[in-house]
Amino acid sequence: MTFAHFVDYIVFLLNFMVVPFIFGLALLSFLWGIVNYYFLSTDDAAKQQNAHSFMLWGIIGMVLLFSVWGIVNLALYTFRL
Repeated sequence: MTFAHFVDYIVFLLNFMVVPFIFGLALLSFLWGIVNYYFLSTDDAAKQQNAHSFMLWGIIGMVLLFSVWGIVNLALYTFRL
């Protein structure tokens, strides 16, 4: 195995295994916040604030992850790595 094959394998692993898993975690965080906000804590304002934080951090995580993933893929395809 050459170094180029090793780098290709690491890029493949990150691009198609790790990033989708982390994106899924961010999506689950957002969905958990929705469930808590609308269904489980309708009477308690403190719990609604906590659920709102889950939704907000889930969205922020998805946006940041998608942005960085796009920039990295753009760089990879631009420099043909």
